Amino acid sequence: MMKIGIVGSGAMGAGIAQVASTAGHEVYVSDVSDKALEKAQSKLSSILHRQVEKGRMTKEQIEGIQERIHWTSKIDDLASCGLVIEAIIENIDIKKQVFKKLESLCSDKTILASNTSSLSIAAIGAACEDSSRVIGIHFFNPAPLMPLVEIIPSITTGSNILDQAKELIDSWGKKTVVVKDTPGFIVNRVARPFYGEALRIYEEGIADFVSIDTAMKEIGGFRMGPFELMDYIGNDVNYIVTETVFHAFYNDPRYKPSFTQKRLSEAGLLGRKSGKGYYDYSEGSAKPESNISNEKANEIVDRIVTMLINEAADAVFWNIASKEDIDLAMTKGVNYPKGLLRWGDEIGIDKIVDKMDTLYDFYREDRYRCSPMLRNMKADGKTFFD
Repeated sequence: MMKIGIVGSGAMGAGIAQVASTAGHEVYVSDVSDKALEKAQSKLSSILHRQVEKGRMTKEQIEGIQERIHWTSKIDDLASCGLVIEAIIENIDIKKQVFKKLESLCSDKTILASNTSSLSIAAIGAACEDSSRVIGIHFFNPAPLMPLVEIIPSITTGSNILDQAKELIDSWGKKTVVVKDTPGFIVNRVARPFYGEALRIYEEGIADFVSIDTAMKEIGGFRMGPFELMDYIGNDVNYIVTETVFHAFYNDPRYKPSFTQKRLSEAGLLGRKSGKGYYDYSEGSAKPESNISNEKANEIVDRIVTMLINEAADAVFWNIASKEDIDLAMTKGVNYPKGLLRWGDEIGIDKIVDKMDTLYDFYREDRYRCSPMLRNMKADGKTFFD
């Protein structure tokens, strides 16, 4: 069975290692920091032992998973791997250095993949002499639990590499979607309004954090509200992704970052991992309660969901992925209650277009432009899924 290499022992790297080892592969996890490796190994051990305590795994199963994972500070130990997945900091220059090193170490048959959530696969692959074997394989956190994996071929990725990568990740029990190499891919592009429009509503003084979260959960059916989710992801991470997508789209106002999130990130109020973000997570702190009216709550959900559907429609318009994969990505990658395109069909394409036009007429900002896909569908009386 193919050996799998992972560069980076953070939450994503360790999680991907667990997935690959569970599927029966020998896995080599490389990190420049011995301390980080020790921490990752210890954390994985705790996670696996909890699975035994809950009766989800046997002692023998977790021992096998742990024995197949090799932790090393020497990247050279990845030389014999058939697939290497890079899962380090979202910095294009550092990633390029890693890929250049991997190409010099590994066989010319080795697939070199990045777990980047928003950076250009073509740009990363340009660091290699043979960029045809470079591809994006983007897992979602936590990798062992989240079923979705985005497979992102660049304009230079070989078709055989795409087929091999998809087949392998499918064999690990994941739900894969193939995505064009554009900023944010599917999930981190389409999901921008979930955060951005919620922040905009807060900054306009329409509602506070807890009221917006309450509306999105109780009426919208989302598992977590946008501010709860940003605190869970980390405001620094979410802000960097937002800023990356914004600049990658030539500062398109639809993806404009928020000063509220920027200031929280600058102040170190990163969410759960720092103990405070939009909410206070310190011991003994009480979560504020919402007293939002049903009318206002419905208006908030209507506005954010409309923006999400518009973004999903535009992803179809620009051939980012198939409509089926876009809906699958949003339900399996970020646990949305419905596929956004099917949701649009349920609400009515005409109503979505009218809502977008109402927002645009009020704000006169390009942020609220309606997707040509939706406008054409309204004119033709079509839906996404007939």
